[in-house]
Amino acid sequence: MTVDLSPIDQNLLSEIASIHGMPEGAYNIRKDGQLLVRNSSANIEIATKADNPGIDITIKPGTKGETVYIPVILTQSGLKDVVYNSFYIGEGCDVTIIAGCGIHNSCEEDSEHDGIHSFYCGKDARVRYIEKHYGEGEGTGERILNPVTNVYMEKGSHCEMELTQIRGVTSTVRDTNAELGEGAKLVLTEKLLTHDDQTATSNMKVALQGDESSVQVVSRSVAQGNSSQTFNPLVIGQAACRGHVQCDAIIMDKARVTAIPGIEAASEEAVLVHEAAIGKIAGDQIIKLMTLGLSEEEAEAEILEDFLS
Repeated sequence: MTVDLSPIDQNLLSEIASIHGMPEGAYNIRKDGQLLVRNSSANIEIATKADNPGIDITIKPGTKGETVYIPVILTQSGLKDVVYNSFYIGEGCDVTIIAGCGIHNSCEEDSEHDGIHSFYCGKDARVRYIEKHYGEGEGTGERILNPVTNVYMEKGSHCEMELTQIRGVTSTVRDTNAELGEGAKLVLTEKLLTHDDQTATSNMKVALQGDESSVQVVSRSVAQGNSSQTFNPLVIGQAACRGHVQCDAIIMDKARVTAIPGIEAASEEAVLVHEAAIGKIAGDQIIKLMTLGLSEEEAEAEILEDFLS
């Protein structure tokens, strides 16, 4: 299928979803609040919601090795785009979902995308979800992204989520909620970079409701310039379960980082741990790289890239 994409469109899709041209299989690409192009596969059906803007993605039980792409791009200044996407992942699936939003704002009005994603993971399903957010453009208008991610996991399901904000997003409030049934496992990794006067708030609430359920939450962030970040995760153990929350942040310039990891046990069989570390780049790391021929700026960039990889 041929679709006319401007150089700006192509760059945004490359940044957030590593898409060059049209991908194979199932995909839904949205631009400036409207459907740009869509394709379903034999095992993955994408349909327009009847009650809200957005789509329903239904993955047949037993589907394995397939990938579905659902990126969103905004190039129209002054637009507030709200979309509701629901994923129904059948029993025994093993699939990858690649999402994300890129905003190019070259004007004075604000541009905003609020994506509300709900995942229903069937029994013994395995899901890898990759979401990247990115902003660019020379305009003074803000680039705002407020994602909401809801995850409902049935017995024995496994979900890995990689939630990344690359750079260029003026402000973001990220809400992530999950409910895990018996034997379900969630690995939630968030990577966040802020700079200039940007603000970012990440709220997480994970309820471990079934025996042998588990969650690992890892946040890695870099705050530069005058930016500020708040990381506010809460893991609730309601059964014989395991939970671990880890926050690692590098702070630079005049930035501010607040980490408030929380754990709440509602069962004597719950085993929950949290930890947080905030600090600057170690001077010996920079010196070591500079002895290998890098400038101070190159050494710093290398350390940050490795930290967020």
